[in-house]
Amino acid sequence: MRSTLFTIFGLQIRSYGLMMAVGFALGIWRAVRVSRKRYGIEAERVYDLALVLLISGVVGARALYILLNPGSESWKDFPAVWQGGLSFHGGLALAMIAGYVYTRAAGLSYWKCADLVAPSAAIGYALTRIGCFLNGCCYGQPTDLPWAVRFIDANTGLPTPPSHPTQLYASLANVLIFWLLVKLERLNRKPGFVFVSYLGLYSIYRFLVEFLRSGVSAAPWALGLTQAQAISLAVCAVAAMLLATVYRRPAGC
Repeated sequence: MRSTLFTIFGLQIRSYGLMMAVGFALGIWRAVRVSRKRYGIEAERVYDLALVLLISGVVGARALYILLNPGSESWKDFPAVWQGGLSFHGGLALAMIAGYVYTRAAGLSYWKCADLVAPSAAIGYALTRIGCFLNGCCYGQPTDLPWAVRFIDANTGLPTPPSHPTQLYASLANVLIFWLLVKLERLNRKPGFVFVSYLGLYSIYRFLVEFLRSGVSAAPWALGLTQAQAISLAVCAVAAMLLATVYRRPAGC
């Protein structure tokens, strides 16, 4: 694996941090490109919102990861986000709260902003998971499939058996989610429809891929499910309920 891609003047450029930055930049570019025409939101507001979401998302993701992994993580290492160790659900939760505060203060529609950033979140996540692959974390169970990859076990320092590259599965799944969300943007639904759809689609992907990670890079938690699977089930249920009721009909019906 290539956890460090290269070094510039003694500074190590980490693959995880770099891919996260590239994904974030691509997400901003995409949001700015459609913000005014589709959502009536000026580009300057998108940049401000992106900064709020970036800071709150990273803080929330890092905080929840440390809380869920007290045996291997320490609060003194909180700033070391370039090494990985982020919980998507923690980042999503705090970003939603911070985004709500910002949109209220800026006089923007919270749900329109949520719809705007949903596809960007999907494509940014897809690129970040490539960083996970290069970093050698978040891999899956052993397999004899021809595309299996051997990673380095963080505990033993030894190569793993040929294993599922679940990071790449995640990237492909989220590229598909991005494509679906772009299609859903064109439907005439109430504000929030695209974002709620994103929550449902992401939860389905995460629930399924965790079966391949369970016992390897994700620990079983309760009833044989990982913590991410339990959260995904809850989020998916709420998203399905909203899509079946609030967003069942086109806007104005």
